[in-house]
Amino acid sequence: MIIKKYLALERGTANHGWLQANFSFSFANYNNPNRMNFGALRVLNDDIIAPSMGFSTHPHQNMEIITIPLEGVLKHKDSMSNEWLEVKANEVQVMSAGTGIYHSEINGSANNSLNLFQIWILPNKENVKPRYNQESFYPEDRKNKLQVLVSAMDDENYDGLKIHQDAQLSRIDLDEKTTFKYTLKSKKHGVYLMNISGEVVVETQEALKRDALEISETTDFEINAITNAQLLLIEIPL
Repeated sequence: MIIKKYLALERGTANHGWLQANFSFSFANYNNPNRMNFGALRVLNDDIIAPSMGFSTHPHQNMEIITIPLEGVLKHKDSMSNEWLEVKANEVQVMSAGTGIYHSEINGSANNSLNLFQIWILPNKENVKPRYNQESFYPEDRKNKLQVLVSAMDDENYDGLKIHQDAQLSRIDLDEKTTFKYTLKSKKHGVYLMNISGEVVVETQEALKRDALEISETTDFEINAITNAQLLLIEIPL
């Protein structure tokens, strides 16, 4: 097993006033040749967006985009729809950009900040018809057990949100002093573990809030919660 640890404070950052961003991988003006991707995982941005502010209309192509609001409400509009759609905390949004799509994203609140993860995954099938979906995921369904948010198009083990890649995105909320064993779909995969909050240990590697672990060359691993912890796990082909 190989585990690489990345501290929260080592991420790239940008502060545009209305946007405070943290980049796990090279993005925009943050260019780190040693942090370009983890397998098919290309982007994991941890954004805080000021009330009523956001990203104006912009294009994407041939990318699987997953957005996970942690606090607040996101409003989304794209070239497939003339409506503004709300995506709230405990909901997840997926968008296959495929042959090309334009979209806008703003903070849907005039009073409160929006905190979200935006994740880009390289697809295993290009130039598909663009598609959009979102779904609710309840906290009680991830208490000390794995809650799969997103899976591959051909993965028959899970319903719900799908992407064009042999990947799996999951959340789990662990109680203090709880141990959970994660089993990978394939030894050719790796897992990017983002600690949303709390303190956990994998093997001998400790991860605090917003620290990340890249885990590879194994079929499984154990997560030990030192305190109550919330985790996002992204399993991805390497």
